[in-house]
Amino acid sequence: MNVKQTTVRERRLGITYSSPMGIWLTVFFMVPLLIIIAYSFLTKGLYGGVEFPITFDAYLQMANPNFMRVLLRTVWVTTLATALTIALALPCGYAMARSKHQTLWLGMVIVPFWTNSLIRIYAWIAILSSEGFLNEMLKTLGFIKESLPLIYNQGAVTAVLIYMYIPFAILPLFTTIDKFDFGLLEAARDLGATKPQAIFKVLMPNIRSGIITSVIFTFIPIFGAYTVPLLVGGKDSYMIGNIIVDQVTKTRNWPLASAFSLIITLISTLGVLWMMTSTARERARIKQQPLKDREDTLGPSHNGLTSAGRVS
Repeated sequence: MNVKQTTVRERRLGITYSSPMGIWLTVFFMVPLLIIIAYSFLTKGLYGGVEFPITFDAYLQMANPNFMRVLLRTVWVTTLATALTIALALPCGYAMARSKHQTLWLGMVIVPFWTNSLIRIYAWIAILSSEGFLNEMLKTLGFIKESLPLIYNQGAVTAVLIYMYIPFAILPLFTTIDKFDFGLLEAARDLGATKPQAIFKVLMPNIRSGIITSVIFTFIPIFGAYTVPLLVGGKDSYMIGNIIVDQVTKTRNWPLASAFSLIITLISTLGVLWMMTSTARERARIKQQPLKDREDTLGPSHNGLTSAGRVS
């Protein structure tokens, strides 16, 4: 068998192996996406559904000030919840990576996934409600006399969203930090760096890919969240996901719901592509730099420490 026949055979095998995944993505991703795109340009039916002619009315309706307020609120809640989730997940991932009982901690992170999300949300309702566990405990301890408004507001939505999606942030961070050489932190400390300097100048740049992955896995599902704002949020917690569901089930404006869904899909896709591109460029830039320039990218303090290490 010559080289040409071998290449053809390898290509055929590659197509055979990749066909199931390609069919799956086409049927369950591309086709629904194309349907959403088509629906967003059609006219709302009298009793629901869509009909011709083709129009841009759905996109014009999105300029409604009420919808824009909901969009801004969604961006704010999503950004806040994502930032707090990453801030909490970083020390958790670090502690898990340094622990001798990694399997135990991984199990504790994964176990909540075994329970239905609705059950977990209703558990939070039982904790935060006026007659819930937290208010009753504070009353019993004498800290308050009347129940605090802990639920049906943006604070409750943010707290529950953090709880629901923090495992998606912890697992990528743990995987990345676990591969990190902790001897670099000890070397930085020996050369005079403080603990914060060692963390921000040595650890953080080396786990950037894990942080980006955690942000993606957290931001995208929170941006389209529907159940949490519906069950624990109030009038000031309405988000884009709630608009989409209401337009499909109540107003029966399928083109508008499709337009909102398409916007969410585009924003999510652009965010993922931007982060992946920036990460790839950063890696390529660092690989192309000589050793001295790579040290400079870690900051003046680290460069000075490295120079001191060379002198010594």
